[in-house]
Amino acid sequence: MKEQFAVDVLICGAGAAGLMLAIDLARRGISFRLIEKAAQPFHGSRGKGIQPRTQEIFEDIGILDRIVAAGGVYPPERLYHNDGSYSDADVMERGKPTSAEPYHLPLMVPQFLTERVMRERLMELGQIPEFSCELVDFVQDADGVTAQLAGKGGEETLRVRWLVGADGGRSLVRHSLGIGFPGKTLGVRALVVDAVITGLSRDYWHRFNDGDMTRQISLCPLAGTHLFQIQGPVPLEGDIELTAEALTTLVAQRTGRDDIQVQSLSWTSLYTMNARLADHYRMDRVFLVGDAAHIHPPTGGQGLNTSVQDAYNLGWKLAAVIQGAPEALLDSYEQERRPVAASMLGLATRLLEAQKHGNMRRGREVHQLDIGYPESTLSQEQPERLDGLSAGDRAPDALIRGAAGHPSRLFNLYKGPHWTLLGYGLDRDAVPSRAGLHIHTFGPHGDVIDEQGHFYEAYEPAMGDWILVRPDGYVGAIVTHENLHALERYLLQVGLGVPGVFNG
Repeated sequence: MKEQFAVDVLICGAGAAGLMLAIDLARRGISFRLIEKAAQPFHGSRGKGIQPRTQEIFEDIGILDRIVAAGGVYPPERLYHNDGSYSDADVMERGKPTSAEPYHLPLMVPQFLTERVMRERLMELGQIPEFSCELVDFVQDADGVTAQLAGKGGEETLRVRWLVGADGGRSLVRHSLGIGFPGKTLGVRALVVDAVITGLSRDYWHRFNDGDMTRQISLCPLAGTHLFQIQGPVPLEGDIELTAEALTTLVAQRTGRDDIQVQSLSWTSLYTMNARLADHYRMDRVFLVGDAAHIHPPTGGQGLNTSVQDAYNLGWKLAAVIQGAPEALLDSYEQERRPVAASMLGLATRLLEAQKHGNMRRGREVHQLDIGYPESTLSQEQPERLDGLSAGDRAPDALIRGAAGHPSRLFNLYKGPHWTLLGYGLDRDAVPSRAGLHIHTFGPHGDVIDEQGHFYEAYEPAMGDWILVRPDGYVGAIVTHENLHALERYLLQVGLGVPGVFNG
């Protein structure tokens, strides 16, 4: 007799990672519960940078316009010098959008606003987080996970197929699994405060004493709010009073100005910076995403973005397996995402060292557009390509036209939970239709037209190439028409081999 599960997936933690996973599962018709130990949503600004790659993801799930409306771009930096003068500069390099990369500017959106937009999207999909609901314990076996929950209605036992720990740096899920979390403490303790401040223009990110780790302080207007974010290092030991009066005094001491007044506080945090990476992202039927898998200094605005992308990578794979794909597909989650986090931790740590010496400039290295999975078992080429776009790379956007002449973009074709197969100079009917796969072809009888050559420039296809794009916007496979058998094997590997098996 087939076992009955309460839901397919239990997600523990309703921050950005948990919300992203919930949205992705909801739009795929997968049953889940999203629980959160806290009594109410997070209300701080902590992860305020939305990088270009995450903007692409937010476009895919239908919230980018709302994210842009909720926040804004980063203001220029105003750096104050010891002689009383100041200089202005852009913190972020301002590249221009291209056909292949439509988003080039990180957005500033306080974390509580980003998560609010994500909760609204989840509600549109018919789901909401359950606050004041805590995972107490769990055991897993070959078929599923039995979880013990404690919530407003008391204790509850829940049987699910899969458990995902999105429960932060002190993850109960990770601790319960006994997964190591090695790394190091970086020797920096800092405060971050959201506050109402008077005496400063909201047109600049104000920075004082750059390069001096005993006197450095920054006051950044938070886009979409009436607040400033105050950031600064503090001594490694001792109590720090986080009141409006005490912070007004601290600001005066570090800026040399008595006209800046902290009127009230919205959120405060005092933390020691660490860089840690979980030894594993999966143990049998349990996964880790976001801060449960990696914690890092905030420099470079990488954390929330990496967490969202963890969930974006895992969501379609979980859904595919639940709907019939081989379970081996899930092995690719840790294989792909753990090296990304390791690289991100290194970048954030290097940027922290640069910031200690007064260098705040941020360029392409933080945009996350160059992240890829070339070594993944899900990245296949037949034959191997020697240059240009490769399997595992981010699938670029391109300006195109439909067969009726209307302007469009590749991202419009990719948007949604499906796979996309692009044929260059090929007959669309050469590959049998199946649920979860959208097929488009360029050529005399195709349904899309590369009028300006943007597709060719970005993808460098040869006549007779098939390019398979994953649901998370990465190139899965590139094969020639003579190697269609390799494509069919690949589709079987991800649950698309038999028409109707996977209803992504």
